[in-house]
Amino acid sequence: MSVLVFGHRNPDTDAICSAIAYADLLQQTSRPEAVAACCGTPNKRTEFVLKRAGVSPPRIVMDVRPEVEDVCQLGVTTAKYGDVFYEVYQRMKEQELRAIPIVDDNRNVVGILSLLQLMDLIFKDDGDPLKTRTVKTSLDKICEVIGGRFQHSINPTQHDELLVMVGAMSAGGFTERMQKFPAERLIVVGGDRPTIQLPAIEHGVRALVVTGGYTLSSGLAQLAQARNVAVILSPFDTATTTMRIKSSQFIDSAIDTHFISLSGKQPVDEARLIVEKSSEPIFPVVTDAGSLIGVLSKSDLVNPPKPKLILVDHNELSQAVNGAEEADILEVLDHHRLGGGLKSTQPIRFINEPVGSTCTLVARQFRAAGIAPKPGIALCMASGIISDTLYLRSPTTTDVDRDVLSWLEPLCNVDLAKYAKEFFEIGSALRTCTPAEVVREDCKEFTEHGQKFSISQIEENGFDLFWDRKDELRSALEQLSSAQKLDFSALLITDVVSNGSLLLLSHESEEWDEINYPRLDRNLYQLDNVVSRKKQLLPLIAQLIDSARYR
Repeated sequence: MSVLVFGHRNPDTDAICSAIAYADLLQQTSRPEAVAACCGTPNKRTEFVLKRAGVSPPRIVMDVRPEVEDVCQLGVTTAKYGDVFYEVYQRMKEQELRAIPIVDDNRNVVGILSLLQLMDLIFKDDGDPLKTRTVKTSLDKICEVIGGRFQHSINPTQHDELLVMVGAMSAGGFTERMQKFPAERLIVVGGDRPTIQLPAIEHGVRALVVTGGYTLSSGLAQLAQARNVAVILSPFDTATTTMRIKSSQFIDSAIDTHFISLSGKQPVDEARLIVEKSSEPIFPVVTDAGSLIGVLSKSDLVNPPKPKLILVDHNELSQAVNGAEEADILEVLDHHRLGGGLKSTQPIRFINEPVGSTCTLVARQFRAAGIAPKPGIALCMASGIISDTLYLRSPTTTDVDRDVLSWLEPLCNVDLAKYAKEFFEIGSALRTCTPAEVVREDCKEFTEHGQKFSISQIEENGFDLFWDRKDELRSALEQLSSAQKLDFSALLITDVVSNGSLLLLSHESEEWDEINYPRLDRNLYQLDNVVSRKKQLLPLIAQLIDSARYR
């Protein structure tokens, strides 16, 4: 099973680049199964980074809760209409199966056959002598099951409803009994007994089975050909041959066409509710087009494997990929405050340091392991640091960030000063995104003193584009707050040139009177020298909410 290395929801450059770089390091050291993942598409700026670095984007995974296809049994034994009891029973016996799916030529599931239903083909009509003799099959299937060969064949693939008669009585009694049934439905089984074979051929039976390894005499064979009587030669004795003929009947009538199938993409928890209420022995797992993926039994849901995650650039479950609360969190590598909700059943590696970027911490892991990252990975980590520290100008910047970026620069094979300028000029969210996309880009949710809110942040070269879109952005924030059931939503627009920001809110409450920053318009404030969400804005909002509780 893969170990997924995830940044936070609505990921920014640091979240995605730290996931890519840390997965690369783990693959080279302790976890070759590590895979970089993200729960949202990279923004334009991050796309620019990945393209310049020549690095593939992380796998997009929006929900890590296990799906049915993750826990079902693959490589499934199946059967089809037209298969016969003997061959299907052998398959089930070899695999120790109690039920199998029935598929068509396109592997679409059309039914289920349980072992009990299969046995009913042989035993369900024990009280009715006529039905007990009846076998729905074809002559070529009979020949195949008894391991025989045709001495003379007539329409061997034709589907017949045959009555099996064993020539084990006197010739007179047999002839009298035989004439009570339609000749075209009779299949007569017997050893080397011409006194039985002759009247059967003269009666024009559908087929004559000669047992014990004998053949029909040349004279009788010519007569059988003239009367259109098929002749099958069996290597077994009469009793064994008769039993095998009964087991050569088609399974079609035993197939249950009323069954429950599960989508491979169905969450395990949802499937469990369906499975628990059903007495079905197995549940076919199918694609959206109905094609078979595998089968699920109730026992597969008793203790399904949990997804394995490593979290980077966040440690709060409210910011993690959907389903993270049901996963095994193996490691956390982060530079934010400690949040609530994260639990583990075993001790885990938890690295949380007050540096400007998670990529700084990942790069330090490379250095500690004595591994020089490839140029593309080095550029990814440098980009994360440049992004989160505004190229070392943010108040979150530490000497560790400066030291690590200095170590990375010669490994990147680019001029980082020139590259940083290009980076901030690329991918203006206000120029390329809809209002809804802008307020969801790099959006994180927080809870402080009972209030739940979100803060989104974008970086721009100046505020000109913002003034043109201010009203529609405010509406988008209101819609985001309502959709997520938040007390409010905020958008921090940071000017990377002036190192200042504007703060736009979905709505204001009375605590905002104490903000002590200029109010420019409804729900809009000017925050000079504020560029960090985690170190400057979040503590400010938490203080305002806390102060309001005592007024």
